[in-house]
Amino acid sequence: MTERIFNFSAGPAVLPVSVLEEARENLLSLGDTGIGLLEHSHRGQAFRAVSNETEVLCRELAGIPDDYRVLFLQGGASTQFFMVPMNFLTAETTADYLVTGSWSQKAVAEAKRFGNVNIACSGEERKFCEIPETRTYSNAPAYVHFTSNNTICGTQFATEPEVPGDAPLVCDASSDIFSRPLDVARYGLIYAGAQKNLGPAGVTLVIVRQDLIDRGSTDLPTILQYRTHAEKESMFNTPPVFGIYMMGLVLKWIKQQGGLSAMQARNHRKAETLYDYLDKSRLFKPTAQRDSRSLMNVTFVTGDEQLDAEFVTTAKQAGLDGLKGHRSVGGMRASLYNAFPSEGVGALIGVMRRFESG
Repeated sequence: MTERIFNFSAGPAVLPVSVLEEARENLLSLGDTGIGLLEHSHRGQAFRAVSNETEVLCRELAGIPDDYRVLFLQGGASTQFFMVPMNFLTAETTADYLVTGSWSQKAVAEAKRFGNVNIACSGEERKFCEIPETRTYSNAPAYVHFTSNNTICGTQFATEPEVPGDAPLVCDASSDIFSRPLDVARYGLIYAGAQKNLGPAGVTLVIVRQDLIDRGSTDLPTILQYRTHAEKESMFNTPPVFGIYMMGLVLKWIKQQGGLSAMQARNHRKAETLYDYLDKSRLFKPTAQRDSRSLMNVTFVTGDEQLDAEFVTTAKQAGLDGLKGHRSVGGMRASLYNAFPSEGVGALIGVMRRFESG
């Protein structure tokens, strides 16, 4: 087998090797069924067992209360950008959005198609290098939406934002879901594309409170109503079978590592090791403000675009891939999701030291 290298990609991202190995074994036959996992009917007993176990693990790890539904949908976070306002926002109501990066800007653009949007805060003026502390909410918002981690500029909310009254808190947690303990009861709805911390691209986890499902619009195409997927247990149409199976394996792996508290400690160590080097470096500098730094996506620059490009090339030759920053901001980005090994951080720092002294 080709030797695996360190994959710093922002997503689809690195997966645990043990998960990949188990999936490989089940491609030809899921357990002793004689049918490969990609070939099983989503309505068959074998896959229903997989789906049920994945939901049980999800609930156990995150402590999801009984009055929340766990859905496995398709379309990524981009579909949730419009599905949330389609269900919960009208022309007569207002939703509040905390704008902390490109993805929350995209969510705002979709929400404006269905109702009024109040920008409670925005970090755009400072090029999204920090999470704004000052927020101005509207009166009785239909919901408050935020993006918990911002992959492009490397910022992250340390805790959930406070919301006015009983407004439901809605979160795009695509890039830090299950990377730390999660107080689900503080949210009305959480959604996350799986391809960073939970599995491969193709499945979107949605955790939504039942009362929100009940109040959602009924004047929508059937497949765009959350109630449809809740009532049919994510089986209204053919679900992303492979993605759900892989998510289940990743959740098992997280449990084996010690759960979400252990993930948080592991991710904190990796990120702090890298930030510590960057803060002392003469050449490389982190781009996010210290109190807003992401544990998932560490963004940094040299201050010279040509030198940045040279470093990315040097790193790739050394077996470190995916370090080129997002095309909209340039620089470098080291994505340190749950499955990324600590050894990779050490390897990156070693290459940076040699390049800096070079």
